[in-house]
Amino acid sequence: MATQKTRRKILDTFLELLGEHGWSGFEMAELAGAADVKLSVLRAEFPDKTACVRAFLSEVDQKVLDRVDPDMADEPARDRLFDVLMTRLDIMSAYKPAIRAIGVAARRDPALALRLNRELSTSARWMLTAAGIPASGLRAGMMAQGLVVAFSRVIDVWLEDEDPGLARTMAALDRQLDEGESWMGRIDKVERMVSPLFRRAFGARSPKGARAQESDTPEAGEPAAPAA
Repeated sequence: MATQKTRRKILDTFLELLGEHGWSGFEMAELAGAADVKLSVLRAEFPDKTACVRAFLSEVDQKVLDRVDPDMADEPARDRLFDVLMTRLDIMSAYKPAIRAIGVAARRDPALALRLNRELSTSARWMLTAAGIPASGLRAGMMAQGLVVAFSRVIDVWLEDEDPGLARTMAALDRQLDEGESWMGRIDKVERMVSPLFRRAFGARSPKGARAQESDTPEAGEPAAPAA
């Protein structure tokens, strides 16, 4: 088991190589050499590049969670999420070259994009949690996936935004959250329409529904109730 200092050195070296050479521009053996660690140590801590990205995202998640502003607790959910995501961008600002390289690689490699999407979805759930938005269940899963897509669009703007005030980035985030509210509103409307049908369909198959159905069925030899 590597020390925390060694893990930190490996991760910092990975992000540096990623920013300089891109996703395919170096191998894990080169990462081990640049970080001055044995291959066995690297394998034990980070089996592949995706594991390095997972560790990086987890680290960013933790820093965001540490910086949640308690004064935002009484603000609307949308404003809380805006604040959380801007905090995330601030934390990631030191790693722009690496983040750009990850985006380029994901666009070129659909298989990699799918692997990274799983990691990003986990981070998105934690960002929803940080904003005080329930992040479990089917609806939350759709929200998390929607947030992954929306935030990736914001990051594309952020990577090119040289304004210290990040005016373009904030405008893009506002726009994406507006679209997200509209999309989730449509989901909620469909859910309200469909839920009674699902409850009726699956309720008839549930033990409770089956017992209710049996109680309405006359015993052998018992006269059936007259039709209404």
